Amino acid sequence: MARRILVTSALPYANGAIHLGHLVEYIQTDIWVRFQKMRGHEVHYVCADDTHGTPIMLRAEQEGVTPQQLIARVFGEHTRDFAGFHVGFDNYYSTDSAENRAYCEDIYAQLEREGLIARRPVEQFYDPVKEMFLPDRYIKGRCPKCGAADQYGDACEVCGSAYAPTDLGDPYSVVSGARPVRRSSEHFFFRLSDPRCQRFLREWTRSGTLQPEAANKMDEWFAAGLQDWDISRDPPYFGFPIPGTGGQKFFYVWLDAPVGYFASFRNHCDKLAAAGTPLDADAFLRPGGGTEMVHFIGKDILYFHALFWPAMLQYAGYRTPSGIYAHGFLTVNGEKMSKSRGTFITAESYLALGLNPEWLRYYYAAKLNATMEDIDLNLDDFVARVNADLVGKYVNIASRAAGFIHKHFDGRLEPAADRARFAGEFPGLISAGDMAAELFERREFGKALRLIMLGAEAVNQFVDRHQPWALAKAAATDAAKRAELLHVCSSALNAFRLLTLFLKPVLPRLAAEVEDFLGIAPLAWADAGTVLPGGHRIREYRHLIGRLERGQVDALVEANRESMAAPPSQGRHAEHQVHAAAKGAAAPAAHAAPPAAADGKISIDDFAKVDLRVARIVRAEAVEGAEKLVRLTLDIGTETRTVFAGIKSAYDPAQLEGRFTVMVANLAPRKMRFGTSEGMVLAAAGDGPGLYLIGPDAGAVPGMRVK
Repeated sequence: MARRILVTSALPYANGAIHLGHLVEYIQTDIWVRFQKMRGHEVHYVCADDTHGTPIMLRAEQEGVTPQQLIARVFGEHTRDFAGFHVGFDNYYSTDSAENRAYCEDIYAQLEREGLIARRPVEQFYDPVKEMFLPDRYIKGRCPKCGAADQYGDACEVCGSAYAPTDLGDPYSVVSGARPVRRSSEHFFFRLSDPRCQRFLREWTRSGTLQPEAANKMDEWFAAGLQDWDISRDPPYFGFPIPGTGGQKFFYVWLDAPVGYFASFRNHCDKLAAAGTPLDADAFLRPGGGTEMVHFIGKDILYFHALFWPAMLQYAGYRTPSGIYAHGFLTVNGEKMSKSRGTFITAESYLALGLNPEWLRYYYAAKLNATMEDIDLNLDDFVARVNADLVGKYVNIASRAAGFIHKHFDGRLEPAADRARFAGEFPGLISAGDMAAELFERREFGKALRLIMLGAEAVNQFVDRHQPWALAKAAATDAAKRAELLHVCSSALNAFRLLTLFLKPVLPRLAAEVEDFLGIAPLAWADAGTVLPGGHRIREYRHLIGRLERGQVDALVEANRESMAAPPSQGRHAEHQVHAAAKGAAAPAAHAAPPAAADGKISIDDFAKVDLRVARIVRAEAVEGAEKLVRLTLDIGTETRTVFAGIKSAYDPAQLEGRFTVMVANLAPRKMRFGTSEGMVLAAAGDGPGLYLIGPDAGAVPGMRVK
């Protein structure tokens, strides 16, 4: 039975370029959407630029343009980059739209009618120079817990403490440098603490909509206690005014951003209606329509999508998501993306240097799975895998067979299509369609590609066994050899067609070129059990995909390398207290950190610089070629890290998995012969023999800070 699915990706903020970290999500979503469409399901993939908030307002002011001019320019840049990587949105829109305003106002009105909107005064910092209330991440000062200087208004990056911005010592405005003053203002809150919301969310988050690890994270937040959510901002602010406030209150950007999914879909429906193919939006946006709504997001915005968003929808009369799929972050060469190292790579620079976007689509797919684990873009592995898999295994099949078909048989395959014989020659290749489909459905793309490449290896082995180049030499005088040559090459091309079908969600442009070369209609998943008809004629083979050279990757890194002094940009997430935002402008020199003590003792500030975290050992493996090392994969709550520890003499790796320990989480990564170590685990040792891992008491969970 055909499914009807509305699919979204998180909305990129209209304040910066699309980079390779962003593309993990959009490529993951696009692959899943293309697969569903190949299965014959009705799928609508929509997205939009997230355009409101203080950062947009301030950047537009800095550039001397209106916010509308800024977001229009960025819209063009974002759509260009997405198209360059073959991300096939059915509609891409903007949150600064009439449709979004209408949905925001309706949802707000319904929540107010349900008694879920509260109003109460909030004391905030106010910039007397810019004449504006300051979001938390636009305020810096001294941490009230450890005393570290130049910390943001929501949390200390030295000791990890969370606090209110008004708790900061020596505060100053990141925008103007002025000392802010305290002012009280009435704010509007969504009552997430209401017992109705609590009951609903506890049940909904365990309904199967979330990944298991995401549902477990929700339980941590429930245990900590859900707080009411401030959904209003004071002027000046770029956004939608809250009805009935006379333009003195605006919807917080995180309220109208997810509503932008609905707005983009409504706009999509209106376009279809104008083209004569109407689509009922309410069938997807209201309960009972027999449809699905699936969100792909990064794990950093899970809080908003799995708590605020479904609670808003539930009590405003809209349908709740049927699936929220969170992915991890992207690292490059085992480290966070870095402008100074040239690994903060923009989509624009990748395309401008002529790198094939499907190289990256394939590599990401080979790393992606259904969990929230981070994935690593290892540049050496990137080069090796693209060349080995796409060139050496997959495309190599066509290049080895097609020339013989054209030279000796006028481009025609063998006259009789024998599916049973083909299935016997390639056991499992036809049935692999069912296995690959199950893996694509579950977003286990890496496993799917491994299965497909095993098939490609089997086809190449088939060609090696039959040696068509040798058969071709004898074909002129030996009719049996000629018939065998035709059969071998026809079978290889039939297998190549099937492999192309399986790879089509990942490599849509290459698949289209193969369809043209083979002279066939666009492949659908239903074609997985078929072979080409007898006597089918193919077109002349032409080069399908080139090798990725290491020099191209080096040039890409160099093109993105920036000085360490370059100031990072502000992002939308500077406005909230959950997601760690990009840092703002550099602080004035007067707020520099105090010097270290000179008597050999360390200050509390020095100790607080060491970020000790509770970690769970997910995997432990002996390191081949190393006497003492064990490779540990550590879960620290928000991500996993790889650490090489010299504890092999004391511990059997198999007995370590599942144990809790303590790690130094902010130690600079160290490149070793066996890989990159991303931290250090703590162990006790004395003058005599014996080594003992340090572990927390019962009840500790991964990511907790040790202090």
